[in-house]
Amino acid sequence: MAGHRGEPRRMSWWQETFLLLSLALGTSIVVKAFFMQMFFVPSASMNPELVEEDRILVEKISMWDGAVERGDVVVFEDPGGWLGATPEPTGFQQLLSLLGLYPEGGHLVKRVIAVGGERVVCCDQQGRLTVDGAALDEEEYLRKGTSPSQKQFDVVVPEDAVWVMGDNRSNSQDSRFHLSDPGEGSVPLDNVVGKVWGIVWPLDRLEILDQPDPLSAPAR
Repeated sequence: MAGHRGEPRRMSWWQETFLLLSLALGTSIVVKAFFMQMFFVPSASMNPELVEEDRILVEKISMWDGAVERGDVVVFEDPGGWLGATPEPTGFQQLLSLLGLYPEGGHLVKRVIAVGGERVVCCDQQGRLTVDGAALDEEEYLRKGTSPSQKQFDVVVPEDAVWVMGDNRSNSQDSRFHLSDPGEGSVPLDNVVGKVWGIVWPLDRLEILDQPDPLSAPAR
């Protein structure tokens, strides 16, 4: 006669709690690594779209194929010498940072003006930036009263790189100020973490970002 098979043994409450916490931790790490990550805005260089200490959510899915388009607002790792010393999270902040719930430092946020292979020049006779000879219409995002650039440049962006500038051109240490660096100020695509999806904190600034291509409208 076959023996009676007993009911499966249930886990104790602490085992279930440990399992659930482990699953939540693993899910958070995967989300941060491949899908979404939080950062803070370190300066006024992207005013008025972004202001200092805004918490922004960066999506990484669109970067899976390495595609970055003109007009995108991106977060990227410091290519070297763009930032001074930045404070590291400590204690509980490090755990939250690992989970993608605490904004990380050591990164910058700028707008993509030109992509690999394009020639970006400042400026034409009307004071506008040009990309491959076509003038950019930056009125939608450029800070009012700010010229496209007071610094002259003429650069061909290397392949697998982007040329970036802040919307607050008079207060942005961007590609223009690193012309003597390798790539003449361009940022390697490998340094780009992702595209800014929106502002998530403070709540009164909650917003999904619109990222227009400045060549999509005729320059005036």
